[in-house]
Amino acid sequence: MLVAVSLPVCYKGRDRSHCEATEMATNTEGAMFDLHTHTTFSDGVLVPGELARRCQVQGCGGLVISDHVDPSNLEFCIVSLARFAEAVAGAYGEMTVLPGCEITHVPPVLIGDMVDQAREAGAEVVLVHGETVVEPVAPGANRAAIEAGCDVLAHPGLIDPEDVALAAERGVLLEISGRKGHSLTNGHVARLALEHGARLSFGSDGHAPGDYPTRETAETVLRAAGLTTEQAAQVMANNAGFFTG
Repeated sequence: MLVAVSLPVCYKGRDRSHCEATEMATNTEGAMFDLHTHTTFSDGVLVPGELARRCQVQGCGGLVISDHVDPSNLEFCIVSLARFAEAVAGAYGEMTVLPGCEITHVPPVLIGDMVDQAREAGAEVVLVHGETVVEPVAPGANRAAIEAGCDVLAHPGLIDPEDVALAAERGVLLEISGRKGHSLTNGHVARLALEHGARLSFGSDGHAPGDYPTRETAETVLRAAGLTTEQAAQVMANNAGFFTG
């Protein structure tokens, strides 16, 4: 299935608030694209190689490894993941591996600088840990992440409508989560995103074997959040855009 995806020209760049839109045809039929996974570089249980192999078996066409980072480990994690991604380029068939990160439990006042530092260190996709209802994330993290222009605001919890509108304006994707607990507010996130024209992404937030879904399972999670089949396919196309730009 070819889906026409409206992507900013600088989709993988820094500030996308003033980017011109362009139409890109992305072949998304059957392939899974996961923007949110973890390895032993943070709190995952698999080394990057095993994570990549397990995702390849699940039919993944694009994988972002987005380990948790804060000021103590940002450079180490991202440089290590970038080295891995470079070393295995082309080794997993049609699956592409990109180095990313998830800026996690960082005081909101520091998030903007950390987004810049992550990109300078080599992160191709920058996530920020949003205000999930199952962890004590500092209030204001959602807004700070959006203002910083991160690529994906992960599991943003009971995000305010004003922040959703700002995400739409800034081109920040709001995550529909495949992880237990974080997924409790998927319906809220999807509803507000549709109301305000914000773009959505899907992330497994996988940490261990069994956490990495097929495309079919991911689209089931998206439909359970209230999206139509066509809207779920568009979310997968949004994910795919990080690998085709």
